[in-house]
Amino acid sequence: MSISGPTSGIVYRPRRLRTTPRMRRLVAEHRLHAADLVLPLFVKEGLDEPAPIASMPGQVQHSEASLRDAVTAAARAGLGGVMLFGVPAERDATGSAGDDPDGILQRGIRVAREAIAAAEAESGRPGPVVMADTCLDEFTDHGHCGVLAADGTVDNDATLERYAATAVAQARAGAEVVAPSGMMDGQVAVIRDALDDAGFTDVSILAYSAKYASAFYGPFRDAVDSALQGDRRTYQMDAANSREGLREADLDLAEGADLVMVKPAGTSLDVLRGVADRSDVPVAAYQVSGEYAMIEAAAANGWIDRRTAVLESVLAIRRAGADVVLTYWALEIAEWIK
Repeated sequence: MSISGPTSGIVYRPRRLRTTPRMRRLVAEHRLHAADLVLPLFVKEGLDEPAPIASMPGQVQHSEASLRDAVTAAARAGLGGVMLFGVPAERDATGSAGDDPDGILQRGIRVAREAIAAAEAESGRPGPVVMADTCLDEFTDHGHCGVLAADGTVDNDATLERYAATAVAQARAGAEVVAPSGMMDGQVAVIRDALDDAGFTDVSILAYSAKYASAFYGPFRDAVDSALQGDRRTYQMDAANSREGLREADLDLAEGADLVMVKPAGTSLDVLRGVADRSDVPVAAYQVSGEYAMIEAAAANGWIDRRTAVLESVLAIRRAGADVVLTYWALEIAEWIK
């Protein structure tokens, strides 16, 4: 049967599947779910109340008491996890507060586990997984992610010893996932051996596999009161390289990573897709502080619709292949999609 008139020649009409909200919902290829989201949280030693982070509107450095409230809220929202970062009162060259059994991050881990246990008892539903950043940059007086050699560079192998001790301390405090973020060669294998030797064979490793040296980390450094001078380009990756990111993920998988991560998410979607296509473990992506700050600033100026931009940005990360998304909007997104 021939078609004549203005529609002549149109064989396919994809717009049929966009006609109504009901139809668009039916055929959506990717969806957001609270259980796929992880909320990063900062706990600072010595605080009596939360301290706002100027470059991250709406985010705070938590006291131990407010951390408990934040983790409880994450549990009630059905989030998949919380990622904890510690901000100590004192720092030194080797980041000794990082593996102090009574250090701020270990105290925060214990607070989080207690809050989740209470929330689970109240609701009868699983709470978020407790994850801990396994790095030294928050704890060193020079702000680098490792121990410095005599020439001022980061000593890879000496740093691995510190990571191993830190991971074990976090596991003893109750961390279910340790997350080495320092981009040291061999970090996953060393941490796995240390955890297994200490009896923590069930503690998982989320490897920051493709972590780029990025301008978009700036607000995070405010969040952890970073002492960094200079940059981290000798160990974090060059933004020009994509194959290198895939190789880093392959190495972490070979060393026994239980999950792998790409960071920053928004500027690394191509790498995220590549890692997702080759990984046989779950893939995470971190929507970092600068990505958060840009949307918040643009929305505050009335230049974009905040809610729509937030949801679109996180959906893009899921579409690129992330199974798990770390985002500072996790609580709000969970409420919006409820």
